[in-house]
Amino acid sequence: MVKSLLNQLHTFFCYTLILAGLLSGHKVEAQSLEEMQQIQQARQAADAQKVDVSRYIQSESRFKRSPGSEGVTPGRNGESGASQNIRPFGANLFDGSFEAERSDGFNPAYRVAPGDKISVQLWGTVELAEVLTVDNQGNIFIPQIGPVQVMDVPATEVNQVVKTKIRSVYTNNVNAYVNLLTATPVSVFVAGPVIRPGQYAGLPTDSILYFLKRAGGVDPVRGSYRKISVLRNNQSVQEYDLYEFMREGRLPPFSFKDGDVILVNEQGPMVTVEGAARYPYRFELTEQRSRGSDLTYFSRPLAKTSHVAITGNRPDGPVSVYVPFSEFEDFDIYDGDVVLFNDDLQPQVISVKVSGSYIGPSFYTVKKDARLLDLLPHIEVDAEHADIDSIYIKRESVKAKQRELLDESLRRLERSVFTAPASSDGEARIRAQEADLVMRFVERAKQVEPLGKVVLSEQGRIANIRLEQGDEIVIPLKTDLVQVSGEVLMPQAVVYNSEARLTDYVAWAGGYSERADDERIAVIHANGLTTFFETGGSSHWFSSASEAQIRPGDQIMVLPRVDTKLIQSIKDITQIIYQVALAANVALDSN
Repeated sequence: MVKSLLNQLHTFFCYTLILAGLLSGHKVEAQSLEEMQQIQQARQAADAQKVDVSRYIQSESRFKRSPGSEGVTPGRNGESGASQNIRPFGANLFDGSFEAERSDGFNPAYRVAPGDKISVQLWGTVELAEVLTVDNQGNIFIPQIGPVQVMDVPATEVNQVVKTKIRSVYTNNVNAYVNLLTATPVSVFVAGPVIRPGQYAGLPTDSILYFLKRAGGVDPVRGSYRKISVLRNNQSVQEYDLYEFMREGRLPPFSFKDGDVILVNEQGPMVTVEGAARYPYRFELTEQRSRGSDLTYFSRPLAKTSHVAITGNRPDGPVSVYVPFSEFEDFDIYDGDVVLFNDDLQPQVISVKVSGSYIGPSFYTVKKDARLLDLLPHIEVDAEHADIDSIYIKRESVKAKQRELLDESLRRLERSVFTAPASSDGEARIRAQEADLVMRFVERAKQVEPLGKVVLSEQGRIANIRLEQGDEIVIPLKTDLVQVSGEVLMPQAVVYNSEARLTDYVAWAGGYSERADDERIAVIHANGLTTFFETGGSSHWFSSASEAQIRPGDQIMVLPRVDTKLIQSIKDITQIIYQVALAANVALDSN
Protein backbone atom coordinates (compact mmCIF):
# COMPACT_ATOMS: atom_id res chain seq x y z
CA MET A 1 0.00 0.00 0.00
CA VAL A 2 2.81 2.40 0.94
CA LYS A 3 4.79 1.49 -2.18
CA SER A 4 1.75 2.13 -4.40
CA LEU A 5 1.22 5.55 -2.75
CA LEU A 6 4.89 6.45 -3.29
CA ASN A 7 4.63 5.51 -6.95
CA GLN A 8 1.54 7.71 -7.37
CA LEU A 9 3.29 10.64 -5.63
CA HIS A 10 6.35 10.15 -7.82
CA THR A 11 4.24 10.24 -11.00
CA PHE A 12 2.29 13.29 -9.78
CA PHE A 13 5.55 15.10 -8.94
CA CYS A 14 6.95 14.44 -12.45
CA TYR A 15 3.86 15.78 -14.17
CA THR A 16 3.80 18.81 -11.84
CA LEU A 17 7.34 19.73 -12.92
CA ILE A 18 6.39 19.43 -16.60
CA LEU A 19 3.28 21.58 -16.10
CA ALA A 20 5.31 24.20 -14.24
CA GLY A 21 7.75 24.40 -17.15
CA LEU A 22 4.88 24.89 -19.59
CA LEU A 23 3.30 27.70 -17.55
CA SER A 24 6.62 29.52 -17.30
CA GLY A 25 6.73 29.77 -21.08
CA HIS A 26 9.51 27.23 -21.67
CA LYS A 27 8.93 24.52 -24.24
CA VAL A 28 9.67 21.05 -22.96
CA GLU A 29 11.24 18.63 -25.41
CA ALA A 30 9.03 15.78 -24.21
CA GLN A 31 9.11 12.21 -25.33
CA SER A 32 6.10 10.74 -27.06
CA LEU A 33 3.23 9.52 -24.94
CA GLU A 34 4.04 5.91 -25.81
CA GLU A 35 7.69 6.28 -24.72
CA MET A 36 6.63 7.87 -21.42
CA GLN A 37 4.26 4.99 -20.73
CA GLN A 38 7.01 2.46 -21.42
CA ILE A 39 9.41 4.22 -19.05
CA GLN A 40 6.74 4.41 -16.35
CA GLN A 41 5.99 0.68 -16.72
CA ALA A 42 9.68 -0.13 -16.48
CA ARG A 43 10.02 1.93 -13.29
CA GLN A 44 6.98 0.27 -11.73
CA ALA A 45 8.34 -3.16 -12.61
CA ALA A 46 11.67 -2.27 -11.05
CA ASP A 47 10.02 -1.09 -7.83
CA ALA A 48 7.69 -4.07 -7.56
CA GLN A 49 10.06 -6.88 -8.51
CA LYS A 50 13.48 -5.39 -7.70
CA VAL A 51 14.85 -6.09 -11.18
CA ASP A 52 17.53 -4.24 -13.13
CA VAL A 53 15.90 -1.76 -15.53
CA SER A 54 18.82 -2.33 -17.91
CA ARG A 55 17.21 -5.66 -18.79
CA TYR A 56 14.63 -3.67 -20.75
CA ILE A 57 17.40 -2.37 -23.02
CA GLN A 58 18.14 -4.83 -25.82
CA SER A 59 20.92 -4.50 -28.35
CA GLU A 60 20.02 -4.47 -32.02
CA SER A 61 22.56 -7.15 -32.87
CA ARG A 62 24.50 -9.79 -31.05
CA PHE A 63 27.72 -8.10 -32.14
CA LYS A 64 26.63 -4.56 -31.08
CA ARG A 65 26.43 -4.05 -27.35
CA SER A 66 24.39 -1.21 -25.96
CA PRO A 67 24.98 0.54 -22.62
CA GLY A 68 23.45 -1.64 -20.01
CA SER A 69 24.03 -4.88 -21.88
CA GLU A 70 25.98 -6.08 -18.85
CA GLY A 71 22.56 -6.68 -17.31
CA VAL A 72 21.61 -9.29 -19.90
CA THR A 73 21.15 -12.63 -18.23
CA PRO A 74 23.83 -15.04 -19.48
CA GLY A 75 22.78 -18.43 -20.77
CA ARG A 76 24.42 -21.80 -20.46
CA ASN A 77 28.17 -21.73 -21.22
CA GLY A 78 28.09 -17.99 -21.72
CA GLU A 79 25.24 -17.82 -24.21
CA SER A 80 23.58 -14.42 -24.22
CA GLY A 81 19.99 -13.99 -23.15
CA ALA A 82 19.08 -13.23 -26.77
CA SER A 83 20.43 -16.60 -27.87
CA GLN A 84 18.58 -18.32 -25.07
CA ASN A 85 15.32 -16.78 -26.30
CA ILE A 86 15.66 -18.56 -29.65
CA ARG A 87 13.41 -21.63 -29.57
CA PRO A 88 14.94 -25.09 -29.90
CA PHE A 89 14.43 -26.89 -33.17
CA GLY A 90 11.35 -29.08 -32.74
CA ALA A 91 9.68 -27.00 -30.01
CA ASN A 92 6.81 -26.05 -32.32
CA LEU A 93 6.03 -29.74 -32.73
CA PHE A 94 3.84 -29.50 -29.61
CA ASP A 95 2.13 -26.20 -30.46
CA GLY A 96 -0.86 -27.83 -32.19
CA SER A 97 -3.77 -29.79 -30.76
CA PHE A 98 -3.22 -33.06 -32.58
CA GLU A 99 -3.82 -35.04 -29.39
CA ALA A 100 -7.54 -34.36 -29.96
CA GLU A 101 -7.40 -36.18 -33.30
CA ARG A 102 -7.77 -39.93 -32.82
CA SER A 103 -7.35 -42.62 -35.43
CA ASP A 104 -9.80 -45.51 -35.73
CA GLY A 105 -7.23 -47.79 -37.37
CA PHE A 106 -4.54 -49.89 -35.76
CA ASN A 107 -0.84 -49.74 -36.01
CA PRO A 108 0.21 -52.71 -38.20
CA ALA A 109 2.78 -53.60 -35.57
CA TYR A 110 0.20 -53.65 -32.77
CA ARG A 111 0.03 -56.97 -30.89
CA VAL A 112 -3.15 -58.27 -29.35
CA ALA A 113 -3.39 -57.89 -25.57
CA PRO A 114 -5.90 -59.09 -22.92
CA GLY A 115 -9.10 -57.05 -23.03
CA ASP A 116 -9.09 -56.46 -26.80
CA LYS A 117 -12.32 -57.01 -28.73
CA ILE A 118 -12.34 -59.37 -31.73
CA SER A 119 -15.29 -59.88 -34.08
CA VAL A 120 -15.75 -63.47 -35.31
CA GLN A 121 -18.29 -64.33 -38.02
CA LEU A 122 -18.95 -67.84 -39.40
CA TRP A 123 -21.33 -68.81 -42.18
CA GLY A 124 -22.07 -71.97 -44.10
CA THR A 125 -22.64 -75.24 -42.24
CA VAL A 126 -22.14 -73.32 -38.98
CA GLU A 127 -23.34 -69.77 -38.38
CA LEU A 128 -21.91 -67.48 -35.71
CA ALA A 129 -21.63 -63.71 -35.21
CA GLU A 130 -20.10 -62.64 -31.92
CA VAL A 131 -17.69 -60.11 -30.45
CA LEU A 132 -15.23 -61.93 -28.22
CA THR A 133 -12.95 -60.49 -25.54
CA VAL A 134 -9.36 -61.63 -25.13
CA ASP A 135 -9.12 -63.11 -21.62
CA ASN A 136 -6.26 -62.75 -19.13
CA GLN A 137 -4.60 -65.85 -20.57
CA GLY A 138 -4.54 -64.30 -24.05
CA ASN A 139 -7.31 -66.49 -25.53
CA ILE A 140 -10.68 -65.99 -27.15
CA PHE A 141 -13.22 -68.79 -26.74
CA ILE A 142 -15.22 -69.80 -29.83
CA PRO A 143 -18.17 -72.18 -29.25
CA GLN A 144 -17.65 -75.66 -30.73
CA ILE A 145 -14.01 -74.81 -31.37
CA GLY A 146 -12.52 -73.87 -28.01
CA PRO A 147 -9.84 -71.42 -26.95
CA VAL A 148 -7.70 -69.73 -29.56
CA GLN A 149 -4.39 -68.16 -28.45
CA VAL A 150 -4.16 -64.62 -29.89
CA MET A 151 -2.07 -62.70 -27.35
CA ASP A 152 0.96 -60.95 -28.89
CA VAL A 153 -0.29 -61.79 -32.38
CA PRO A 154 0.24 -58.79 -34.73
CA ALA A 155 -2.98 -57.04 -35.73
CA THR A 156 -2.40 -57.93 -39.40
CA GLU A 157 -2.20 -61.66 -38.60
CA VAL A 158 -5.20 -62.06 -36.26
CA ASN A 159 -7.55 -63.00 -39.09
CA GLN A 160 -5.24 -65.73 -40.40
CA VAL A 161 -4.49 -67.23 -36.95
CA VAL A 162 -8.17 -67.53 -35.98
CA LYS A 163 -9.26 -68.83 -39.41
CA THR A 164 -6.56 -71.52 -39.27
CA LYS A 165 -7.89 -72.72 -35.90
CA ILE A 166 -11.50 -72.75 -37.21
CA ARG A 167 -10.57 -74.76 -40.32
CA SER A 168 -8.80 -77.33 -38.16
CA VAL A 169 -12.26 -78.18 -36.79
CA TYR A 170 -14.54 -77.36 -39.73
CA THR A 171 -12.74 -78.43 -42.83
CA ASN A 172 -15.57 -77.98 -45.33
CA ASN A 173 -18.44 -75.60 -46.05
CA VAL A 174 -17.53 -73.12 -43.30
CA ASN A 175 -16.34 -69.60 -44.09
CA ALA A 176 -14.88 -67.29 -41.48
CA TYR A 177 -14.17 -63.57 -41.14
CA VAL A 178 -12.20 -62.25 -38.14
CA ASN A 179 -11.54 -58.57 -37.34
CA LEU A 180 -9.79 -56.82 -34.45
CA LEU A 181 -12.29 -54.18 -33.33
CA THR A 182 -10.93 -52.27 -30.38
CA ALA A 183 -7.79 -52.23 -28.33
CA THR A 184 -7.74 -52.04 -24.57
CA PRO A 185 -6.69 -48.60 -23.28
CA VAL A 186 -3.28 -48.49 -21.67
CA SER A 187 -1.77 -46.29 -18.99
CA VAL A 188 1.64 -44.86 -19.88
CA PHE A 189 3.97 -42.87 -17.64
CA VAL A 190 5.82 -39.84 -19.02
CA ALA A 191 8.92 -38.88 -17.06
CA GLY A 192 11.96 -36.65 -17.38
CA PRO A 193 12.16 -33.00 -18.47
CA VAL A 194 8.60 -32.50 -19.72
CA ILE A 195 6.16 -29.78 -18.74
CA ARG A 196 3.71 -32.05 -16.88
CA PRO A 197 5.25 -35.43 -16.06
CA GLY A 198 2.79 -38.07 -14.90
CA GLN A 199 0.54 -40.94 -15.94
CA TYR A 200 -1.62 -40.66 -19.06
CA ALA A 201 -4.20 -42.94 -20.67
CA GLY A 202 -4.29 -43.74 -24.36
CA LEU A 203 -4.54 -46.50 -26.90
CA PRO A 204 -1.68 -48.89 -27.56
CA THR A 205 -1.61 -47.60 -31.14
CA ASP A 206 -1.18 -43.96 -30.15
CA SER A 207 2.15 -42.43 -31.19
CA ILE A 208 4.76 -41.19 -28.77
CA LEU A 209 3.89 -37.64 -29.87
CA TYR A 210 0.38 -38.11 -28.47
CA PHE A 211 1.64 -38.97 -24.97
CA LEU A 212 4.32 -36.24 -25.03
CA LYS A 213 1.70 -33.68 -26.04
CA ARG A 214 -0.55 -34.85 -23.18
CA ALA A 215 2.40 -34.15 -20.88
CA GLY A 216 2.78 -30.60 -22.25
CA GLY A 217 5.64 -31.45 -24.58
CA VAL A 218 9.39 -31.57 -24.05
CA ASP A 219 10.74 -28.85 -21.78
CA PRO A 220 12.56 -26.55 -24.27
CA VAL A 221 15.22 -25.59 -21.72
CA ARG A 222 16.04 -28.93 -20.09
CA GLY A 223 14.59 -31.72 -22.24
CA SER A 224 16.13 -33.61 -25.14
CA TYR A 225 14.38 -33.92 -28.49
CA ARG A 226 16.90 -36.49 -29.69
CA LYS A 227 17.14 -38.97 -26.82
CA ILE A 228 13.71 -40.27 -25.84
CA SER A 229 13.38 -43.86 -24.59
CA VAL A 230 10.43 -46.19 -24.00
CA LEU A 231 11.07 -48.38 -20.96
CA ARG A 232 9.31 -51.68 -20.31
CA ASN A 233 10.22 -53.58 -17.15
CA ASN A 234 13.11 -51.13 -16.70
CA GLN A 235 14.53 -52.09 -20.09
CA SER A 236 14.67 -49.80 -23.13
CA VAL A 237 12.53 -51.28 -25.89
CA GLN A 238 12.42 -48.29 -28.29
CA GLU A 239 14.51 -45.17 -28.92
CA TYR A 240 13.23 -42.00 -30.61
CA ASP A 241 15.02 -39.07 -32.24
CA LEU A 242 12.42 -36.40 -33.05
CA TYR A 243 14.90 -34.65 -35.36
CA GLU A 244 14.51 -37.58 -37.76
CA PHE A 245 10.77 -37.04 -37.70
CA MET A 246 11.08 -33.27 -38.21
CA ARG A 247 13.62 -33.57 -41.02
CA GLU A 248 12.68 -36.83 -42.77
CA GLY A 249 9.25 -37.79 -41.39
CA ARG A 250 10.50 -41.03 -39.83
CA LEU A 251 8.65 -42.13 -36.67
CA PRO A 252 9.14 -45.84 -35.85
CA PRO A 253 5.80 -47.66 -35.26
CA PHE A 254 5.38 -48.95 -31.74
CA SER A 255 2.63 -50.57 -29.67
CA PHE A 256 2.46 -49.39 -26.07
CA LYS A 257 1.57 -51.64 -23.16
CA ASP A 258 0.13 -50.86 -19.79
CA GLY A 259 2.85 -49.56 -17.47
CA ASP A 260 5.31 -48.43 -20.17
CA VAL A 261 7.44 -45.41 -19.32
CA ILE A 262 8.36 -42.69 -21.81
CA LEU A 263 11.60 -41.19 -20.53
CA VAL A 264 12.79 -37.87 -21.94
CA ASN A 265 16.52 -37.58 -21.30
CA GLU A 266 18.40 -34.44 -20.32
CA GLN A 267 19.13 -31.98 -23.09
CA GLY A 268 22.40 -32.54 -24.93
CA PRO A 269 24.89 -29.98 -26.29
CA MET A 270 23.09 -26.99 -27.83
CA VAL A 271 24.29 -24.74 -30.66
CA THR A 272 22.44 -21.56 -31.71
CA VAL A 273 22.05 -20.75 -35.41
CA GLU A 274 21.53 -17.20 -36.62
CA GLY A 275 21.65 -15.34 -39.92
CA ALA A 276 21.10 -16.73 -43.42
CA ALA A 277 19.60 -20.12 -42.56
CA ARG A 278 16.19 -21.60 -43.28
CA TYR A 279 15.95 -22.87 -39.70
CA PRO A 280 17.42 -20.26 -37.30
CA TYR A 281 16.90 -22.28 -34.10
CA ARG A 282 18.86 -23.79 -31.24
CA PHE A 283 19.95 -27.26 -32.28
CA GLU A 284 20.74 -30.21 -30.05
CA LEU A 285 23.80 -32.24 -30.99
CA THR A 286 24.36 -35.89 -30.19
CA GLU A 287 28.05 -35.47 -29.30
CA GLN A 288 29.95 -32.98 -27.17
CA ARG A 289 32.07 -32.19 -30.21
CA SER A 290 30.40 -32.29 -33.60
CA ARG A 291 31.27 -31.24 -37.12
CA GLY A 292 29.77 -28.32 -38.95
CA SER A 293 28.13 -30.68 -41.44
CA ASP A 294 26.02 -32.15 -38.62
CA LEU A 295 24.57 -28.68 -38.01
CA THR A 296 24.07 -27.66 -41.64
CA TYR A 297 22.07 -30.84 -42.30
CA PHE A 298 19.33 -29.58 -39.99
CA SER A 299 19.72 -25.77 -40.19
CA ARG A 300 19.93 -25.69 -44.01
CA PRO A 301 21.87 -22.45 -44.72
CA LEU A 302 20.68 -20.37 -47.65
CA ALA A 303 22.43 -20.70 -50.99
CA LYS A 304 23.83 -17.19 -50.67
CA THR A 305 25.79 -18.07 -47.51
CA SER A 306 29.50 -17.46 -48.07
CA HIS A 307 31.03 -17.26 -44.57
CA VAL A 308 30.31 -18.51 -41.08
CA ALA A 309 31.05 -16.78 -37.77
CA ILE A 310 31.50 -19.04 -34.74
CA THR A 311 31.66 -17.71 -31.19
CA GLY A 312 31.83 -19.75 -28.02
CA ASN A 313 33.98 -21.07 -25.21
CA ARG A 314 36.75 -23.65 -25.26
CA PRO A 315 38.81 -25.12 -22.40
CA ASP A 316 41.57 -22.62 -23.15
CA GLY A 317 39.24 -19.60 -23.32
CA PRO A 318 36.66 -17.85 -25.51
CA VAL A 319 36.92 -18.15 -29.30
CA SER A 320 35.54 -16.12 -32.17
CA VAL A 321 36.40 -17.17 -35.71
CA TYR A 322 35.20 -16.29 -39.19
CA VAL A 323 35.68 -18.97 -41.84
CA PRO A 324 34.52 -19.58 -45.41
CA PHE A 325 31.46 -21.77 -45.65
CA SER A 326 33.40 -24.51 -47.45
CA GLU A 327 35.68 -24.89 -44.40
CA PHE A 328 32.82 -24.97 -41.91
CA GLU A 329 31.76 -28.48 -42.95
CA ASP A 330 34.79 -29.95 -41.13
CA PHE A 331 34.91 -27.34 -38.36
CA ASP A 332 34.48 -28.58 -34.78
CA ILE A 333 31.57 -27.04 -32.88
CA TYR A 334 30.85 -27.40 -29.16
CA ASP A 335 28.08 -26.92 -26.65
CA GLY A 336 27.09 -23.26 -26.30
CA ASP A 337 28.50 -22.10 -29.66
CA VAL A 338 26.64 -19.46 -31.65
CA VAL A 339 26.90 -19.95 -35.41
CA LEU A 340 26.08 -17.05 -37.74
CA PHE A 341 25.65 -17.84 -41.42
CA ASN A 342 26.49 -14.73 -43.42
CA ASP A 343 26.33 -13.54 -47.01
CA ASP A 344 29.64 -11.71 -47.21
CA LEU A 345 30.26 -11.68 -50.95
CA GLN A 346 29.74 -8.30 -52.56
CA PRO A 347 27.80 -8.59 -55.84
CA GLN A 348 29.74 -7.48 -58.88
CA VAL A 349 26.58 -6.65 -60.83
CA ILE A 350 23.37 -4.79 -60.05
CA SER A 351 19.86 -4.98 -61.48
CA VAL A 352 18.14 -1.92 -62.91
CA LYS A 353 14.51 -1.60 -64.02
CA VAL A 354 13.18 0.49 -66.89
CA SER A 355 9.61 1.84 -66.98
CA GLY A 356 7.61 4.27 -69.05
CA SER A 357 8.00 4.53 -72.82
CA TYR A 358 10.57 1.98 -73.99
CA ILE A 359 11.00 -0.97 -76.34
CA GLY A 360 12.59 -4.26 -75.33
CA PRO A 361 13.61 -5.68 -71.94
CA SER A 362 12.45 -3.99 -68.74
CA PHE A 363 15.36 -5.28 -66.60
CA TYR A 364 19.07 -4.86 -67.18
CA THR A 365 22.08 -6.26 -65.36
CA VAL A 366 25.09 -3.94 -65.29
CA LYS A 367 28.40 -3.71 -63.47
CA LYS A 368 28.15 -2.27 -59.99
CA ASP A 369 30.15 0.85 -60.97
CA ALA A 370 28.10 1.51 -64.12
CA ARG A 371 26.72 4.98 -64.80
CA LEU A 372 23.47 6.07 -66.38
CA LEU A 373 24.94 7.09 -69.75
CA ASP A 374 26.64 3.67 -69.99
CA LEU A 375 23.21 2.01 -69.99
CA LEU A 376 20.99 4.49 -71.89
CA PRO A 377 22.43 3.65 -75.35
CA HIS A 378 21.31 0.02 -74.82
CA ILE A 379 17.68 0.94 -74.06
CA GLU A 380 15.52 1.00 -77.16
CA VAL A 381 12.93 3.76 -77.38
CA ASP A 382 10.58 5.21 -79.97
CA ALA A 383 11.84 8.76 -80.42
CA GLU A 384 8.39 9.96 -81.50
CA HIS A 385 6.74 8.78 -78.30
CA ALA A 386 9.46 8.82 -75.60
CA ASP A 387 10.38 12.07 -73.86
CA ILE A 388 14.08 11.24 -73.59
CA ASP A 389 14.92 14.76 -72.38
CA SER A 390 12.87 14.23 -69.18
CA ILE A 391 14.35 10.97 -67.89
CA TYR A 392 14.48 10.59 -64.12
CA ILE A 393 15.20 7.79 -61.63
CA LYS A 394 13.22 6.34 -58.72
CA ARG A 395 15.72 5.22 -56.06
CA GLU A 396 15.04 3.25 -52.88
CA SER A 397 17.73 5.04 -50.84
CA VAL A 398 16.22 8.43 -51.75
CA LYS A 399 12.76 7.13 -50.92
CA ALA A 400 13.97 5.98 -47.50
CA LYS A 401 15.61 9.36 -46.85
CA GLN A 402 12.44 11.23 -47.84
CA ARG A 403 10.44 8.98 -45.50
CA GLU A 404 12.91 9.68 -42.70
CA LEU A 405 12.77 13.46 -43.18
CA LEU A 406 8.98 13.41 -43.35
CA ASP A 407 8.73 11.33 -40.17
CA GLU A 408 11.10 13.70 -38.38
CA SER A 409 8.95 16.68 -39.43
CA LEU A 410 5.84 14.90 -38.15
CA ARG A 411 7.50 14.16 -34.80
CA ARG A 412 8.55 17.79 -34.51
CA LEU A 413 4.97 18.86 -35.27
CA GLU A 414 3.62 16.53 -32.56
CA ARG A 415 6.11 17.87 -30.00
CA SER A 416 5.24 21.49 -30.82
CA VAL A 417 1.52 20.79 -30.39
CA PHE A 418 1.69 18.76 -27.19
CA THR A 419 4.14 21.12 -25.47
CA ALA A 420 2.37 24.39 -26.43
CA PRO A 421 1.73 26.45 -23.25
CA ALA A 422 -1.82 27.30 -22.16
CA SER A 423 -2.46 30.32 -19.93
CA SER A 424 -6.10 29.49 -19.08
CA ASP A 425 -8.64 26.71 -19.07
CA GLY A 426 -10.30 28.08 -22.21
CA GLU A 427 -7.03 28.20 -24.09
CA ALA A 428 -6.22 24.67 -22.88
CA ARG A 429 -9.48 23.42 -24.42
CA ILE A 430 -8.63 25.13 -27.69
CA ARG A 431 -5.17 23.55 -27.63
CA ALA A 432 -6.75 20.13 -27.08
CA GLN A 433 -9.01 20.61 -30.12
CA GLU A 434 -6.04 21.74 -32.20
CA ALA A 435 -4.06 18.71 -31.05
CA ASP A 436 -6.85 16.42 -32.24
CA LEU A 437 -6.86 18.04 -35.67
CA VAL A 438 -3.08 17.84 -35.92
CA MET A 439 -3.08 14.15 -34.95
CA ARG A 440 -5.55 13.37 -37.75
CA PHE A 441 -3.31 15.27 -40.15
CA VAL A 442 -0.26 13.34 -38.92
CA GLU A 443 -2.02 10.00 -39.42
CA ARG A 444 -2.81 10.90 -43.04
CA ALA A 445 0.73 12.14 -43.64
CA LYS A 446 2.21 8.90 -42.32
CA GLN A 447 0.30 6.97 -44.97
CA VAL A 448 1.90 8.96 -47.80
CA GLU A 449 4.51 6.92 -49.68
CA PRO A 450 7.42 8.98 -51.12
CA LEU A 451 8.45 8.26 -54.70
CA GLY A 452 12.21 8.65 -54.27
CA LYS A 453 12.63 10.70 -57.46
CA VAL A 454 16.12 11.71 -58.60
CA VAL A 455 15.98 14.63 -61.06
CA LEU A 456 18.55 14.08 -63.81
CA SER A 457 17.68 16.22 -66.80
CA GLU A 458 17.61 19.96 -67.38
CA GLN A 459 17.34 21.68 -70.76
CA GLY A 460 18.11 18.46 -72.59
CA ARG A 461 21.23 17.60 -70.55
CA ILE A 462 21.19 14.36 -68.51
CA ALA A 463 23.44 13.91 -65.48
CA ASN A 464 25.68 10.85 -65.72
CA ILE A 465 25.14 9.55 -62.17
CA ARG A 466 26.27 6.20 -60.78
CA LEU A 467 23.51 3.58 -60.77
CA GLU A 468 22.43 1.71 -57.63
CA GLN A 469 20.85 -1.68 -57.08
CA GLY A 470 17.08 -1.49 -57.62
CA ASP A 471 17.09 1.81 -59.53
CA GLU A 472 14.07 2.38 -61.75
CA ILE A 473 14.82 4.48 -64.83
CA VAL A 474 11.63 6.28 -65.87
CA ILE A 475 11.30 7.43 -69.49
CA PRO A 476 8.17 9.63 -69.65
CA LEU A 477 5.76 9.35 -72.56
CA LYS A 478 5.41 12.42 -74.73
CA THR A 479 2.01 14.01 -74.30
CA ASP A 480 0.12 17.12 -75.31
CA LEU A 481 -1.72 17.31 -72.00
CA VAL A 482 -1.19 19.25 -68.79
CA GLN A 483 -2.65 17.70 -65.62
CA VAL A 484 -4.36 20.04 -63.14
CA SER A 485 -4.99 18.55 -59.69
CA GLY A 486 -5.27 19.39 -56.03
CA GLU A 487 -7.63 22.04 -54.68
CA VAL A 488 -9.45 22.89 -57.88
CA LEU A 489 -13.13 22.40 -58.62
CA MET A 490 -12.67 20.01 -61.56
CA PRO A 491 -9.27 18.22 -61.53
CA GLN A 492 -8.63 17.20 -65.13
CA ALA A 493 -6.21 17.04 -68.03
CA VAL A 494 -6.06 20.16 -70.24
CA VAL A 495 -4.59 20.35 -73.75
CA TYR A 496 -1.30 22.26 -73.76
CA ASN A 497 -1.51 25.83 -75.00
CA SER A 498 1.73 27.69 -75.61
CA GLU A 499 0.00 31.03 -75.02
CA ALA A 500 -1.62 30.04 -71.72
CA ARG A 501 -0.34 31.13 -68.33
CA LEU A 502 -0.32 29.13 -65.11
CA THR A 503 -3.48 30.76 -63.82
CA ASP A 504 -5.24 30.03 -67.12
CA TYR A 505 -4.87 26.29 -66.60
CA VAL A 506 -6.29 26.67 -63.09
CA ALA A 507 -9.25 28.59 -64.48
CA TRP A 508 -9.88 25.87 -67.10
CA ALA A 509 -10.07 23.35 -64.24
CA GLY A 510 -12.93 25.30 -62.67
CA GLY A 511 -10.83 27.61 -60.53
CA TYR A 512 -9.80 27.27 -56.91
CA SER A 513 -11.80 25.33 -54.36
CA GLU A 514 -12.77 26.98 -51.08
CA ARG A 515 -9.87 25.26 -49.30
CA ALA A 516 -7.22 26.15 -51.88
CA ASP A 517 -4.10 28.17 -51.18
CA ASP A 518 -4.56 30.56 -54.10
CA GLU A 519 -1.23 32.25 -53.43
CA ARG A 520 1.06 29.27 -54.08
CA ILE A 521 0.94 26.66 -56.84
CA ALA A 522 3.25 23.68 -57.37
CA VAL A 523 4.25 22.57 -60.86
CA ILE A 524 5.66 19.06 -61.24
CA HIS A 525 7.57 18.88 -64.50
CA ALA A 526 7.88 15.79 -66.66
CA ASN A 527 11.51 15.33 -65.56
CA GLY A 528 10.43 15.01 -61.90
CA LEU A 529 11.44 18.53 -60.83
CA THR A 530 8.90 20.36 -58.65
CA THR A 531 8.73 24.18 -58.71
CA PHE A 532 6.61 26.41 -56.48
CA PHE A 533 5.15 29.63 -57.81
CA GLU A 534 3.64 32.67 -56.08
CA THR A 535 0.51 33.95 -57.80
CA GLY A 536 0.72 37.30 -56.01
CA GLY A 537 4.37 38.08 -56.56
CA SER A 538 7.61 36.35 -55.65
CA SER A 539 8.79 35.96 -52.08
CA HIS A 540 11.29 33.76 -50.26
CA TRP A 541 12.36 30.84 -52.47
CA PHE A 542 9.18 30.86 -54.58
CA SER A 543 9.09 32.13 -58.14
CA SER A 544 6.42 34.41 -59.54
CA ALA A 545 3.60 32.73 -61.48
CA SER A 546 4.32 35.08 -64.36
CA GLU A 547 7.69 33.36 -64.74
CA ALA A 548 6.15 29.89 -64.88
CA GLN A 549 6.89 28.05 -68.10
CA ILE A 550 4.34 25.30 -68.47
CA ARG A 551 5.36 22.48 -70.82
CA PRO A 552 3.48 19.44 -72.13
CA GLY A 553 3.48 16.63 -69.57
CA ASP A 554 3.61 18.97 -66.57
CA GLN A 555 1.32 18.57 -63.57
CA ILE A 556 -0.12 21.69 -61.92
CA MET A 557 -0.95 21.05 -58.27
CA VAL A 558 -2.92 23.57 -56.20
CA LEU A 559 -2.00 23.04 -52.56
CA PRO A 560 -4.48 23.29 -49.66
CA ARG A 561 -4.53 26.28 -47.35
CA VAL A 562 -3.67 25.70 -43.69
CA ASP A 563 -6.39 26.86 -41.30
CA THR A 564 -5.14 29.96 -39.48
CA LYS A 565 -6.71 28.84 -36.22
CA LEU A 566 -3.82 26.38 -35.89
CA ILE A 567 -1.54 29.35 -35.29
CA GLN A 568 0.86 27.39 -33.06
CA SER A 569 1.76 24.88 -35.78
CA ILE A 570 0.88 26.57 -39.07
CA LYS A 571 4.52 26.83 -40.19
CA ASP A 572 5.25 23.17 -39.47
CA ILE A 573 2.09 21.99 -41.24
CA THR A 574 2.85 24.17 -44.26
CA GLN A 575 6.35 22.75 -44.42
CA ILE A 576 5.02 19.17 -44.31
CA ILE A 577 2.50 19.89 -47.07
CA TYR A 578 5.35 21.12 -49.27
CA GLN A 579 7.47 18.08 -48.33
CA VAL A 580 4.67 15.74 -49.35
CA ALA A 581 4.18 17.60 -52.62
CA LEU A 582 7.90 17.25 -53.39
CA ALA A 583 8.32 13.64 -52.26
CA ALA A 584 5.04 12.05 -53.33
CA ASN A 585 3.38 14.50 -55.76
CA VAL A 586 0.32 14.60 -53.49
CA ALA A 587 -1.62 17.63 -52.26
CA LEU A 588 -2.20 16.67 -48.60
CA ASP A 589 -5.13 18.43 -46.95
CA SER A 590 -4.67 19.76 -43.40
CA ASN A 591 -8.40 19.53 -42.55
